[in-house]
Amino acid sequence: MASTHDSGPSLNDSVKIDDQVVFRELEGEMVLLNLETGIYFGLDPVGTRIWTLLREHESLQQVFEVLLQEYDVPEPVLKADLLRLAREFTSHGLARVRREGGDSTAD
Repeated sequence: MASTHDSGPSLNDSVKIDDQVVFRELEGEMVLLNLETGIYFGLDPVGTRIWTLLREHESLQQVFEVLLQEYDVPEPVLKADLLRLAREFTSHGLARVRREGGDSTAD
């Protein structure tokens, strides 16, 4: 459960994919499985691109900057969508957010 002062991830944070998560890309979409919990999670092509970039960079700011170059989307919309997906990854046990100060969180 998130604390009352936890506002979720920010672009200053990093996202580390959990070691217990396996994934497979199928026709431009991604299927994720947390081996520990048995929870499956599916991603559309944009979500798949975000997952791939997070695996490469971990930094939400770096992922944001790459996506901004690749997609024709207003910055506020992209930021909101990226941070929402990072929260979803965390809440489903697929990743951990590492705060700017070095704290690691998982819901």
